[in-house]
Amino acid sequence: MSAMTSLAGKPLAVRPRAAGPQSSSRARSLRCTASATSDAAAAARSSAFPFVKIVGQEELKLALILNVIDARIGGCLIMGDRGTAKSVAVRSLADLLPEIDVVFGDAFNSSPTQPDLMGPEVLARFRAGEKIPSSKMRIPMVEVPLGTTEDRICGTIDIEKALAEGTKAYDPGLLARANRGLLYIDEVNLLDDSLVDVVLDSAAGGWNTVEREGISLTHPAKFIMIGSGNPEEGELRPQLLDRFGMACTVRTIFDKDARVTLVKNRMAHEMDPVGFAATCEEEMSALKAKIAAAQLLLPEVTMDRDLALKISGVCSLIDVDGLRGDLVVTRAAKALVAYEGRSVVEEEDIKRIIGPCLSHRLRKDPMDTMDGAFKVMLGFNKIFKGSALTDFSAALAEGIVDPAAKAKEEEAAAAAAAAAPKGKSGAWGGLPGGR
Repeated sequence: MSAMTSLAGKPLAVRPRAAGPQSSSRARSLRCTASATSDAAAAARSSAFPFVKIVGQEELKLALILNVIDARIGGCLIMGDRGTAKSVAVRSLADLLPEIDVVFGDAFNSSPTQPDLMGPEVLARFRAGEKIPSSKMRIPMVEVPLGTTEDRICGTIDIEKALAEGTKAYDPGLLARANRGLLYIDEVNLLDDSLVDVVLDSAAGGWNTVEREGISLTHPAKFIMIGSGNPEEGELRPQLLDRFGMACTVRTIFDKDARVTLVKNRMAHEMDPVGFAATCEEEMSALKAKIAAAQLLLPEVTMDRDLALKISGVCSLIDVDGLRGDLVVTRAAKALVAYEGRSVVEEEDIKRIIGPCLSHRLRKDPMDTMDGAFKVMLGFNKIFKGSALTDFSAALAEGIVDPAAKAKEEEAAAAAAAAAPKGKSGAWGGLPGGR
């Protein structure tokens, strides 16, 4: 008990190793592993399919870009058919991520200037007035494998070293590596529920707490959560759905020209990844610059109060639970305006992003076959246009009748029936169906 009590107030040590033959050997092994991991990450990044060469899937690409511009949108959920470039799009996003200032050698990607983005050790040094060295790194993207464990996600405390040396020896997990970056969960609908709860808690609060044998450690875990999966393999819980800021449904492309272009691009990339990436280097550089400019412009973007009231009206009309929907629509609309180099949100901007922001937040009705995004657009048109079926020529062609027009026709028919002369009571009107 005395050994445990003596740990109170002790500084954090991230994987410290004692001197000695075994320690030196293990340290060399760790350095080799870290080097191999960084080399593998660099190789994977250099061979990633270029984001600008993804054919179609415009809604998905826009949602990912908006999340990079404003991380407060809350991430993106991508559900769709097999082989529709869901994972490819997310992994190719890594090449568009800007660089950030981090504390050199810190396991939590701590900011050298913002205390709320510092790990425990850096925060203690910052409060002590020490000069903290910094460096540049690209925003990290961390993948959560399906076979992972809770310790791998949250990290662990080395209890033996804690007792022997009186320091909190912490082995960082995936949440620590994803701090200030992106956390990608492929096949998110197949992830174990207990692991989903851990990720959700950290995503909601922005902090991860590890507790073991009476020792507690807390570090920042502020990340953008991106998930993908095939709905045929299982549905997501409503609690998890609501945590994602935006959701996109990706479908197979049936346009022949688009499919041929996609296949040619893919085969060219497989034959020479570096050469293929070089052919679109200018496009990628232009897109990076556009995203960086949007991040600088974002704080200046404004929205009229009337539009904000209408956004809340749509959320109320389609029964969206909570206020996350209102917030995400507002943030996504402002990010879109900044991305296009403007400073004032307009009605058309809201129309373009409201579907992905609200469709996954609707209450599920097993008897209802209408698509969620279609419902959202009906609500948008009702609040913003005055009629639910405005501009829905395709829906009208399928036989869906505008309720307002139908009501007027029924009133006219009722008035005509009331004005028509009535026959005498008891008079014979002829055989049924006769003229």
